[in-house]
Amino acid sequence: MIRRHAQPQPATPAHAGNATLGGFLIVVAFLAIAIMSALGKAAERVPTGTIVFFQNFISLVLFLPWLLRRGAADAKTSRTGLHLLRALAGLLSQVLMFVAVKKMPLMDAVLLANSAPLFIPLITWAWLGEKIGGVVQVSLMVGFVGVVLILKPTAALVSNPIALVATSAAVFSAFALVTVNRLSTTEPTERILFYYFLISSLATLPFAIAEWRTPTGLEWMYLAGIGVFMAVGQLLIILAYRQASAGRIAPFNYSVVVFSGLIGWLVWKNTPDLLSLAGVILVTLGGILSTTFGGVNSRGHFGWIGHWNHRFHSSRTQEAA
Repeated sequence: MIRRHAQPQPATPAHAGNATLGGFLIVVAFLAIAIMSALGKAAERVPTGTIVFFQNFISLVLFLPWLLRRGAADAKTSRTGLHLLRALAGLLSQVLMFVAVKKMPLMDAVLLANSAPLFIPLITWAWLGEKIGGVVQVSLMVGFVGVVLILKPTAALVSNPIALVATSAAVFSAFALVTVNRLSTTEPTERILFYYFLISSLATLPFAIAEWRTPTGLEWMYLAGIGVFMAVGQLLIILAYRQASAGRIAPFNYSVVVFSGLIGWLVWKNTPDLLSLAGVILVTLGGILSTTFGGVNSRGHFGWIGHWNHRFHSSRTQEAA
């Protein structure tokens, strides 16, 4: 997968990997992402700009030896504008997600913020002219009914629109995922990660400085954990997609919802009501169907980093054979 030149390495045939190992790695990866989100909720007194800065800066420092192991020449790119667009969309998704998890039950916030598969087909239709198939149309309707059940569009939603903030995070996440899929046609994995973490760190640094207050000892631990678990999650996701095709392991992405629900119940005693549980099931079902039957730009994991288009083209061809 990793090349010094601009063209990504051809995908490894699906039979050469280990789908069981890939599924295990993706589940552990999203356990890390769920823990990261929970730490963001626990750090509710830390300004959001500070949280997002440390999340990206620590990930940048941890990944840097790998990202630039062959020298600074690996960072050269002719697609700076698209890197910038992708980073800003992902960054907005991060900020909105951390704002949401501080104010609402962890499971609901994480699910809404990571419902990007429901928005990806709409973005690829509007931006790339990619048609939305019949199964995907049904999946979107199912998923959006689930979103409505979680949002509970009553007068209270107008006075406290935090659930809409979480949903907005998913819209920006979907835009970032489509953008990273376009980048991956010419950019290797390490370059996409390098510019993402670098741009996000630089963009949030002024906010971290402007609203700075010295964290307590426990808050420092939260910030360090957010950065470390972000990096661990992304590394495990990369390793998982080397073992199995997107079509085989993408449904395991929704394990993050289960983990978030368990953490929210154990730590904050959040018990979802029946409408929210029904919404979770429908959003999960809609997201899995959209990911499975959507176009190649729908085959990434939900979250902020995304995955690499050459893998999806190859795996989709193999699955159709």
